[in-house]
Amino acid sequence: MEVLRGQVDHIVYATPDLNSGMEQLGKLLGITATPGGRHPGWGTHNALISLGPDSYLEIIGPDPESPKPEQPRPFQIDSLSAPRLVTWVAKGSGLTDLVNRAKQQGIMLGEVMAMSRHTPEGELLSWHLTNPMTIVADGIIPTFIDWGTTRHPALVAAQGACLVNLRAEHPDAAKVTDSLNALGLGLPLVAGTQPGLIATIDCPKGRVELR
Repeated sequence: MEVLRGQVDHIVYATPDLNSGMEQLGKLLGITATPGGRHPGWGTHNALISLGPDSYLEIIGPDPESPKPEQPRPFQIDSLSAPRLVTWVAKGSGLTDLVNRAKQQGIMLGEVMAMSRHTPEGELLSWHLTNPMTIVADGIIPTFIDWGTTRHPALVAAQGACLVNLRAEHPDAAKVTDSLNALGLGLPLVAGTQPGLIATIDCPKGRVELR
């Protein structure tokens, strides 16, 4: 898990309503998430719980105060009937080269995008990431992110949790494992009837599993 933990930037818990998602995780983990900010043009906003000095849990949902975007919201938020762990985001650098190398392996990560948001305190965060609208292997293959010189959000997110393990299930485990290996990712994956991520987290409530 040590190798994988060094690769996990954050895990994404998508919810039809951010406040209810924060409340649910607050009861499960015993931690109140820190409000993050709005994503201009996406119609979403988020809240964060630190999972270590450079990784976190992102809770993301539709932003009722932003105009409805022309395109679907990321992470299949518009079609969610209940909150769930939808994908993970891996640390990356040289993302354009990474995308091109992945394409040579038949893995389409989507174009590299420049993004930014303001925190509630007014701090501007900016980053580059592969397009989160591009869903590969039902979210088991991650989006990649490069924060550049921006202070990592985990440093100011709600503290008290630690990511112990992240694993996955997928009906086509062999093929997805080949893609993970091609990208140099150490995510444990087994065959399952439905695709899904399972995060094991130590928190004030003990050790819990989040799916």
